[in-house]
Amino acid sequence: MPTDNIVAAAAMSWRRCVFRCERKNTLFGLPKEDTRRNLWLSFIYNTVPEQYNANIRVCAAHFTEDSFLNLGEYKAGCTQRLLLKSGAIPTLQGQSGASDSQPSKSQQAQGSEQLSTSSRSHDVECQTDFIETPPAASPKTRSVGTQVSLGTLKDTHARRKGTQATAPLSPIKAPPFTPHKRPRLELDEEEEDTDISESIAEPHDSTYNPDNSAVTQEYGLWEQTTYNVSKYIVFESCLRELFETCPLCKTKCDVQCRRMGSYVSFTQHCPKCSYHRKWESQPVVGSTPVGNLLVSAATYFCGASFIQFEKICKAMQLQIIQYDAFRRHARNYLEPAVIHKWNLDQKNLFRKLQEGGKVAVAGDMRADTRGHSAKFGCYTLMHLDSNTILDMQLIQSNEVGDSCHMEKEGLKRCLDHLEANSLAVEYITTNRHPQIQKFLRERKIVQFYDVWHFEKGLYKKLDKLSQKKGCEILKKWLRSIKNHVYWSATSSTSGPEKVAKWTSLLNHIQNIHIHENPEFPKCAHPDQASRDPKKWFQTGSMPLHKVEKILNNKRVLKDVEKLCHHYQTSSLKAFHSVILRFAPKNVVFPFIGMLCRLYLAAMHYNENGDREQTTTSGQPMYKVVFPKSKKGECTAKPLKTAPSYDYVADLMKLVIEEVFVDPAPFVKELKQIPIPTFLPSQFERPLKEEVVGRHVSRFSQGVVESLQTVHPDQGTPAKSEAQHRTGEQL
Repeated sequence: MPTDNIVAAAAMSWRRCVFRCERKNTLFGLPKEDTRRNLWLSFIYNTVPEQYNANIRVCAAHFTEDSFLNLGEYKAGCTQRLLLKSGAIPTLQGQSGASDSQPSKSQQAQGSEQLSTSSRSHDVECQTDFIETPPAASPKTRSVGTQVSLGTLKDTHARRKGTQATAPLSPIKAPPFTPHKRPRLELDEEEEDTDISESIAEPHDSTYNPDNSAVTQEYGLWEQTTYNVSKYIVFESCLRELFETCPLCKTKCDVQCRRMGSYVSFTQHCPKCSYHRKWESQPVVGSTPVGNLLVSAATYFCGASFIQFEKICKAMQLQIIQYDAFRRHARNYLEPAVIHKWNLDQKNLFRKLQEGGKVAVAGDMRADTRGHSAKFGCYTLMHLDSNTILDMQLIQSNEVGDSCHMEKEGLKRCLDHLEANSLAVEYITTNRHPQIQKFLRERKIVQFYDVWHFEKGLYKKLDKLSQKKGCEILKKWLRSIKNHVYWSATSSTSGPEKVAKWTSLLNHIQNIHIHENPEFPKCAHPDQASRDPKKWFQTGSMPLHKVEKILNNKRVLKDVEKLCHHYQTSSLKAFHSVILRFAPKNVVFPFIGMLCRLYLAAMHYNENGDREQTTTSGQPMYKVVFPKSKKGECTAKPLKTAPSYDYVADLMKLVIEEVFVDPAPFVKELKQIPIPTFLPSQFERPLKEEVVGRHVSRFSQGVVESLQTVHPDQGTPAKSEAQHRTGEQL
């Protein structure tokens, strides 16, 4: 393109590439550094002009693919803007940049030669860069670390592992932190903090070979610099002491600090001997400090609240990332990792259960709020033999029209998922929900009722009856009746035999031990000697008649026959309490956020659901608790061993080693989940001005109504709260 046309294009508009390329490409402005800006101008004008338009733009078509930080994310469709690496130079004359063609080796060599304006070396152990001074300056030394490429180690000198050898500074460059080249999905980290003026460039090491890098058992580049090493809280004042004076001439140095979330770097320059170095507090991949990602991952995977964690850090002036960066990490890396791990664990569990034939399960639903105003309902199926969560289905209320229908829809999806994975249900234990009864009867699945739900409903009726006048004697028998419910349900009998056991309760509370039922002609316990009428129900009395009416109710007798005799859903209730730690009901989550937190709770329960009881000197340990339901009665509760968090370690490893390297397949797996429409989208959204205009304070509401009554044809503005209290006139 002729120079005159370039100048004309630059003067015409800065919203378009100076080469008049297509407008759909991402545009980049001239860099602030003089050296890089001159290289850009040389590429555009074939020389460095004395006068030029500072607002000219160059599009992405003139850069090679290795010039971008977030090319993987851009190709995956997760971002609409490309980000340049620090030090990137346009080298392609045509429109065949990152999205069209692969750069040639000559172009790559040309860009690498342009960037090599100063020779550098790197101490990876302390994350410090030493920049070589001109030949006239005094010679420098550097500390040779272990986290450099093997090619660099071969070109310098041999040393033993763990020693701190020094050598004259040579013009070689080692990568600060690049385990291997990979397409990846990068975040817009420049929005986190504005006090970092330039992004961190990936290394351009001529001796670095991804296949020959020092990721071995001896050096452990990746294993020793990411998620599994110890981290410490370091004060900024202590760090500044390390860079105040020059290590060569002891002159006071100029120190510059840059921060991005939990990452901090110090640049030291000596005005006397021109000594220069750069220190970084943590490894950096692309433009993302690894510590920032680890903060987000640890917070999310442990089920903690980032808002609460941020308050703690602000209270002690501990620098961390912002909430927007946490949400980007969760959306691009953490949530895809959770979905992938849950699907993988679930497939392995299904594969094991397919070998054992039919499965016995228990099902129950948990809503995010009480009553009929729930937004989400989570239906859970638990495998009773292994006490593990088989499947979870999250339902949003607008998917089924009303929150009352979420339980049936959740059970339907769970059973369909089991059938799709060749798992047949032997029987299912649930509550006595009428919709569930009808649905399972139509699908011809054997259903049993949970004893706890049955006992809870019956106990409420009997407790209400015991508070009436003349029925006070029933209070003495409530606990015995409750125990009789579990005795009747957990016996090996079934059907009519359970009903016979159940009806024998009426004879027992009357101190009658000879029964008319041939199945149970006599009670198993010895006869009671006491005939005190205050302790027993009297035959034909009003309290006995009312109790008999409740216990011999037609529906009660029918439900007794279907009480589960082997397993209960108490473990599901325990799992619901675990969910509260990951997804509290007082916090509103989006659909994917709620689903991932439910999966995290299921991973935690499956790992710790069968913990053993703690023992001391061979004796089991207990603690005494006072449950509210016992109304002051103490209960012994077994002490369990400490829970483990291996699933958190697996997720951290998955994020760092796989998802962060190439997030595209994991994001694709997440996008396969159907997300229901936003709940308020079914309503028409009014203008904000109209809503604000209708807003009336509760202190001035009566005044407005009285003014509108006196002047019905005039629009009278409402008084403010201050005007109402002081009696000012409008």
